[in-house]
Amino acid sequence: MSNAIVETDEAQSVTRQDLIGYLNDDLAREYQAVISYVVYSQALKGAQYMTIAAELEKHAAEELAHALIIAGQIDYLGGMPVAAAKPVKTSAKAVDMLNFDLANENETIRHYRQRVRQCEALGEYAIAEHIRGILMQEQDHQIALATALGVEIPDVNCSDEVT
Repeated sequence: MSNAIVETDEAQSVTRQDLIGYLNDDLAREYQAVISYVVYSQALKGAQYMTIAAELEKHAAEELAHALIIAGQIDYLGGMPVAAAKPVKTSAKAVDMLNFDLANENETIRHYRQRVRQCEALGEYAIAEHIRGILMQEQDHQIALATALGVEIPDVNCSDEVT
């Protein structure tokens, strides 16, 4: 319960300039997702990965759409969208790649949940709605990856400070 209060207080202290910075960080994460999904969808080998490889191709297109939405919101706020991706981890092992993707989706979900609170604290309700739409797809990606790995869907509500 005290964690929710801290998050609410933090969200209310965010400025528009802070939000631009946070959204640029999110944009770099979306670029990372596009690259990783493109690479992983082609690098996964074996009959057991054919279905998830096709799903990852769809995820790549959705992540690109997310990047365009986030870049548009950064521009709306008067900022300049970044042009660099966060680093992409690679591996020769399919399970490693899927675990990298799942970890990235978990992080993205945590950040977007925080971003919704920050947008609403600033009265930027339309941006919050855009992010909610993205968040629904990110959670779908999380479910697909957890299912492919045969693991429980991670609870990403409990985390360290997220900005």
